[in-house]
Amino acid sequence: RFHREYSARGWQVIGLAIDSPTPVREFLAKTPVAFPVGLAGLGGTELSQALGNRQGGLPFTVVLGTDGRIKARKLGPCEFADLTHWAQQFS
Repeated sequence: RFHREYSARGWQVIGLAIDSPTPVREFLAKTPVAFPVGLAGLGGTELSQALGNRQGGLPFTVVLGTDGRIKARKLGPCEFADLTHWAQQFS
């Protein structure tokens, strides 16, 4: 929903899957999304930790500014209200 409503305002959503290709394809077949999803593989865990996910849990959300700097992080489910709050705060 956030992608659909905020992409015209310059916000971009990208999903990174931390798994092998087959389970990711199966998940996306059952739960299609309108935003791009990259396959980070199991090495994505290291990327997640480098972005501040010290516990290594999923899901993990990172908001990056146009300057490439981290503006917000959240471990656990991310709600539409979280995203809209960040959009208002960082626009």
